[in-house]
Amino acid sequence: QVQLVESGGGLVQAGGSLRLSCAASGRTFNGYRMGWFRQALGNEREFVAGISPSGSSTLYADLVKGRFTISRDNAKNTMYLQMNNLKPEDTAVYYCAADFGWDPISRLKEAYDYWGQGTQVSVSS
Repeated sequence: QVQLVESGGGLVQAGGSLRLSCAASGRTFNGYRMGWFRQALGNEREFVAGISPSGSSTLYADLVKGRFTISRDNAKNTMYLQMNNLKPEDTAVYYCAADFGWDPISRLKEAYDYWGQGTQVSVSS
C-alpha cells in the first residue's frame, strides 16, 4: 500500500503559477506510475498528467500541455505538478494517484488504485 498527501493548492490570479506536491509513504515509490487528476464542481474527475515510475516518460492532457509540468523525485518520495499561466477554468480539486507497476501511463482514473485527499486550486479572473 501507499499513502498519498497533496499540498500546494491555493488561490491565484489568472496568469499566475502554483506548484503542487504529492508526498508518498509506504511501499517503494519508484515502483509506481503516478498521475494528477482534477475535479471541478459538478464535473467528472479528469486526467491532467501522468509520469512513469522512473520519471523518464510523461503524458499530458491537451488542455494543460505547454503550461503544466509533471515531475518526480524518487529519492524524496514526492511527485510535483508545476502549473504556469493558470486560467480560471483550471479551478478544481487536484488529486494525485498511484498505481503499482510498469504499465504505460494511463489517462483512466480506473487504472489507479491509490488516491490522495485532494488540494483545492482556485484561479480568479
